[in-house]
Formats: sequence, structure tokens, C-alpha cells
Amino acid sequence: PLQNLSHDHEQTPVQRRPTFTTSFALTTMKLAIALLIASAHALVAPSRRQHQGTALRATAPLSQQTGFSSMDTAVLDRYMSLDTGDNVQAEYVFVDADRTARSKCRTLPKAKAKGAVTSLPKWTYDGSSTGQAPGDDSEVIIVPRAVYKDPFRGGDHILVLCDTEDPEGNPLPTNSRAPAVVKFDAGDAKKQQPWYGLEQEYTLFNLDGTTPLGWPVGGFPKPQGPYYCGAGADKSFGRAVSEAHYRACLYAGLTVSGTNAEVMPGQWEYQIGPVVGIDAADQLTMLLPRANSTFRLASRSLWVT
Repeated sequence: PLQNLSHDHEQTPVQRRPTFTTSFALTTMKLAIALLIASAHALVAPSRRQHQGTALRATAPLSQQTGFSSMDTAVLDRYMSLDTGDNVQAEYVFVDADRTARSKCRTLPKAKAKGAVTSLPKWTYDGSSTGQAPGDDSEVIIVPRAVYKDPFRGGDHILVLCDTEDPEGNPLPTNSRAPAVVKFDAGDAKKQQPWYGLEQEYTLFNLDGTTPLGWPVGGFPKPQGPYYCGAGADKSFGRAVSEAHYRACLYAGLTVSGTNAEVMPGQWEYQIGPVVGIDAADQLTMLLPRANSTFRLASRSLWVT
């Protein structure tokens, strides 16, 4: 329309203006519609992107779903290296109704943490959350029984293995340690101080809970044969966990005597002992689940011999 306006000298401005105005209005309307569509798309796009993100997370590696992929371990190390002054962290470890180790942490004066286990304070936890007490009377008392150096925090921090008791001081029905101590402290057992060596076999699992380490998802590995005491990335799956666990045991002061890969991919074992009396079982309870979580894995104990 502007080109026609510049060359049509015979028409008056009054005759030409409607053509120009109408075209300009149409152009403006198209631009307004385009902007409106773009704005609507911008409003809808975030929810669509969120939906797409949800779909991606459903099939993403488990490490991303747990959030570890966005966590810089150097940030945690910065805080873990801070001086705690005259206090230490004491991780109280106890066994729940399923015979699984759990723990909670408290602050103790450094001087008290370096003393005898009998000087450490008792503590409590909610037994209704562990299958060991009803909701209307849920308090469980944890009583320190053994102390170990903490290989995860280092320094003067400690791990404390505890018995579980009701508020009246009676061992819980799930506390199999207490009656074992009675037997170890009675008659000839106490006099002769028998030695025990325990072997614990376990299998490492991915966090999906169904795929052992070294197994294809939904499938099976190659036949057994090369895995027992094997070496190599295609045979000894999870060696890093075994090595970390072994070193943590030595640092903590446990009497760990050996370890090896077992007959199935992702299966390992370690040995505790020889140790006198209940100490063998106490030491066997410690460390393994915590070492696994460091590598974002789960473990299932197979048997103890």
C-alpha cells in the first residue's frame, strides 16, 4: 500500500487513507495475535516441560532420582572437616525388629567419649517406628555396650553399639543379644573364654532393590565359575565396597580377619575373629550398611557361619 501511495498522484489523500489504515490495522492485529499465542505458549510450556521432566525421571538412572547427581561431595567435605571443639558426635547403633541395624547421632563431651562404655549415657528412640513398641507407649531405651572409632567421620568421633530395653530395664523381645550375654557369662563359658570366628556373606544390590551388582537389569549374568575370588572388572563387581568396608573395619578396631568375592556376581563375604564371646557378634553388626550407603548401594546378608 505504501508503494501505491507514492505513485498514484491522481488520487486524493482522502481516497488513499482507508487502504493504508486497513492494511496497517490488519498487520497490527496479526502481530497482536502472534504475541498472544506466544504468551499462551510461554504459560503452558513450563507445565509441559515439568511433565516431560517427570517422564524422564521415571526412566533416569537411580542416582539421579535420589538427587545424588546434583550433590557436590566437596561441599559436604568442607563441613565434615570443621573442628567440633570439645565435643564429638556419637552414633548410637541399635537393632530393630527385623534384625537390621539402625542408628541415631548425639553430641557428647570429648572426655566422656574417651572413657569406658559404662560412662556413656543411655538414650531413647521411638519404637513404634521400628516395629518394637506400640504407638501409645513407644519409648525404647538404648544402652551402650561397645564403643568403636568412627571411620566415616574420623577424628575422635565414635560408634556406640547399644542394647534395646523397655523403660523398666527389661530387654525387648527382639533383643537377642541380652540372653546371649547371659549364656556367655555363665559357668564354663565365662571360665574357658571360648573363641569365635564368624563369616558373613552378603550380596550388593542396586537401589532398585532387585538387581544385584554386576547383573543386567531384568536378566542373568554369565554362569558362575570365574567370580569366586576372582579379579577383574568383569568378575569382581563391588570390590570398591569390599575394600572400603575392610579398611573401615580395621580403622574402627574390629577384628576383621579376611574377605573375598563369592560365587555370584555382586556377592562377597568377610570374616570376624577369632574373638572372645559376645564381641564377635557385636563386631559383625557394625559398619557394613553404612559403607554400602556411601556407594549408593544396598546389601542383603545371606547367612552367618
